[in-house]
Amino acid sequence: MKLRPALLVLLALAIGFVAPAAAQTAATDSSRLTVERIFASRDFAPDRGAQLRWLDGRSYAMPDSAADGKGRDLVRVDAESGRKEVLVRAAQLVAPGDTAPLPIEDYAWSEDLGKLLVYTNSQPVWRANTRGDYWVLDRKTGTLRKLGGPDAKPSTLMFAKFSPDGSKVGYVREYNLWVEDLATGAIKQLTTDGRRDLINGTFDWVYEEELDLRDGWRWSPDGTRIAYWQLTVDSTRDFLLVNNTDSLYSYAVPVQYPKVGEPNSAARVGVVADSGGVTTWLDLPGDPRNHYPARVWWSPDGRGLVVQQLNRKQNTMILFAASAARGTVRPIHTEQDRAWLFVVDDFTWLDRGRRYTWVSERTGWEHVYVQRLDGGRPVAVTKGEFDVVSVAQVDDQGGWLYYIASPSDPTQRYLWRARLDGSGRPERLSPADQPGTHGYSIAPGARFAVHTWSRFGVPPVTELVRLPDHKVVRTLAGNAKLHAAVAALDRGPSEFVQLDVGAGRMLNAWLMKPPGFDPARKYPVLFFVYGGPGSNTVVDSWGGSQYLWHALLAQHGVIVASVDNRGTGNRGAEFKKVVYGRMGVIETEDQAAAARVVGRLPYVDSTRMGMWGWSYGGFMTLNALFRFPDVYRMGMAVAPVTHWKYYDNIYTERYNGLISENQAGYDAGSPLTYADSLRGRLLLVHGTGDDNVHYQNSEALINRLVQAKKQFTLMSYPNRNHGIFGGNTTVHLRTLLTDFALRELGAESAEPRPLP
Repeated sequence: MKLRPALLVLLALAIGFVAPAAAQTAATDSSRLTVERIFASRDFAPDRGAQLRWLDGRSYAMPDSAADGKGRDLVRVDAESGRKEVLVRAAQLVAPGDTAPLPIEDYAWSEDLGKLLVYTNSQPVWRANTRGDYWVLDRKTGTLRKLGGPDAKPSTLMFAKFSPDGSKVGYVREYNLWVEDLATGAIKQLTTDGRRDLINGTFDWVYEEELDLRDGWRWSPDGTRIAYWQLTVDSTRDFLLVNNTDSLYSYAVPVQYPKVGEPNSAARVGVVADSGGVTTWLDLPGDPRNHYPARVWWSPDGRGLVVQQLNRKQNTMILFAASAARGTVRPIHTEQDRAWLFVVDDFTWLDRGRRYTWVSERTGWEHVYVQRLDGGRPVAVTKGEFDVVSVAQVDDQGGWLYYIASPSDPTQRYLWRARLDGSGRPERLSPADQPGTHGYSIAPGARFAVHTWSRFGVPPVTELVRLPDHKVVRTLAGNAKLHAAVAALDRGPSEFVQLDVGAGRMLNAWLMKPPGFDPARKYPVLFFVYGGPGSNTVVDSWGGSQYLWHALLAQHGVIVASVDNRGTGNRGAEFKKVVYGRMGVIETEDQAAAARVVGRLPYVDSTRMGMWGWSYGGFMTLNALFRFPDVYRMGMAVAPVTHWKYYDNIYTERYNGLISENQAGYDAGSPLTYADSLRGRLLLVHGTGDDNVHYQNSEALINRLVQAKKQFTLMSYPNRNHGIFGGNTTVHLRTLLTDFALRELGAESAEPRPLP
C-alpha cells in the first residue's frame, strides 16, 4: 500500500482561522512560515539536479542548458575532470513542424551511444505516467523519428527499450508488444490478442501498486527474444469511481481493482522471438490467479530465466530456473515465513550466471547472501543484528557489495561495503562526521558515486564523490538558496529520542519544539503518524514540505512529534512482523503508549494532544482517536482505510492473511469497530476520485458515526485522487488542516478568522 472531532458541517467548507497579526507578519518576514509560502511559492524550491545517467565507470550523461538558451543539450561529463562534451544538441531534438526542442521527461542511450531514446508527452495509466511518446535520434545521421508509425495515437507507447545491439526498439502499445527496426522502419507486432482484459507487457492496477510492476517485458541478452508477462483480467471486477462535476450528468470511471478475497488476474510469463511467432509459456506451478510471478530475470547466456513466484498469502517464495526454449521450470531456492515475505529486487548475477545475490530475513534480520545456481550453502555477505536497508551496488569484478544500513541507530542511513565472499569486516564509507541520511548512485566499478546527504530539517546536498575514500570531486546540487531560506526561519529545537513504553520496548521518536521553547510552559502536541508495515517516519532526513508544515505548526506553539511503532522497519523481523493478522491493533497501542510517555513530560499539556496522518496514517489516526479517547483530544484523518475488506488484496492479504481465515483480525483492526467511542474532535478528509483508498472507506465511517450519533467535520474533494492535489487544492487542504489543528489543540495563535 502506498497510501497515506463533530459533524460540524455537512457542507465541504474549509472553515478555519489564523491570527491576523501572524499572517501579516509572515507575508513580509522571512523567518515566518505560511501555507502559501510552503505550498504555493518557490521560496523553498529545491535544486533537484540533473537527470544523470552513468555511461561507464568514468563518465556520465546529463541535460545541460543549451548555449542559445533554447532547450537542453545532452552532454557527457568526465567524472574526474568535469570536462563536458556535447553528445546531442537541443536543436537536434526539434520535431518536424515544431520550433522548440522536445521536453525530455526521460531518456536512454544505446550501448554504443550512437542513438538516443527520448520519452515525452506522458500520461497516467494507473498511478504513474507510464504512457507517452518516444523519439529516437540517430546521432550519426541526425535523423529524429517518432516511434510507433503514422497510425500510432499520441501518448500510447509504453516502456520503449533499445535492443542490446541498439538496432531495434521494443515497446508496449495498446496492450500488445511491438518491435520496430530502426534501420528500415519496419514494425512487427509480436502479440495480437491484447485488450483491456488481456494485457501483454504491462500490468493491472494492483500489480503496479503493490508489486511495483509497470514495465512487463525484458529483452534477452542477445536481443533475439523477449520475455513478457500476460495478465488475463476477466475475473477482476471494476470498482466504479463516480464523477459528478466534469459534465452535466455524472458518469462512472471503472478501475480494475481486486478487493480482499476477490479473484486476481491470471498472470503468466512467456518468451517470444523478436520477429514474432508462437509464445513459449513457462510451466510455472499453481493456480495463476493465486500465485504472483513477481520478478523475472534473464540468465547471462540468454538460454533461460529466473522467476520469483509468491503464493497468494505471500509467505512462500520460490525461485524457479526456466528454459526459454521449452518453458520447463525447476525450483532452485525456497523462502518461507510465518508472516509475510517482501519481493526481492536485489538479484544480481555473479560469475557469469553461476551465482547470484539474494536478500533474506532467515536470521530474523534482513541480510544479503550469495547463492549458487546449482545449490549449496549460501554465503552471508552481511551479518549482525541490523537490517540492510537497500543494496547500492554489486561490484562482481572488484568483489564488493555496497549497501545502505545503520547497525547502531535505525534512524540513520549510511553507505557500507563488504566482501562478496563474506570475509573480513564491513567498512563504513559515509563520513563519520555526517550523521543523517545518505543516498548513492554508484558508477560501474564503484570508483565514483553521486552522493546525496541530508539531516532532519537540513536540506540535501548532492555531490560527486570518489570511492572508497568518499572525497568530494564536485558539488552537483548545493541547494544554497534552499539552505538560506530554511536557515532564516524561526525554529525551535528538534531532537531524536527513545521512548520507554514498558515491557522492555523502546520506540524511536522525534520532537519538534516551538521557537523560544520554554520548559516551564505547557504545550500541546500533534503526533504525525504513518506506522504501516516496514515503513519509517523517524528518519534523520530533510523532510521537505512536510517538515516545513510541521515547522509552521511549531511556530504557532505546537510541539510536533512522530513515533515509529512496532510493525515499522529497520529493526528486525520480530519487531516488524508482530503485527501480522491484526493490522492497526498493536501499532495503535504503541502509539498511545508513546503519547502517554510524552504527555508526562513537564512541558507537555496532556489534555491537548492530537494525531494526524494520511492513508495508513489516516487509518492509524482513526483507531487512536476511537480506541484511546482519554489520550487524544483531536485527530485529522486524510484518505484513510476504515476496514481492510475495502482495500486491495495483494497488500492486505500480505499483512493480514486471508479474510476467510481471519475475519476476527480484520475486524479487530478496523476503526468501524470502535467508532462509537469517539469523544474528541475529528476532521475526516477524502478525495471522491481516490482510486487507491476508495471514498467508500470514508462513507462507511460516516454511516457508522451517524448511527452512533457522533459529530465530526467532513471535507470531500470532488474527483481528487489519493494525493488530493491539483490547482489550489493543496493550499486549501493544508489551510484546512492547519486551522483545525491550531483551533482544536488550543494553540497560542488560535482565534477565529473574520468572515469574508
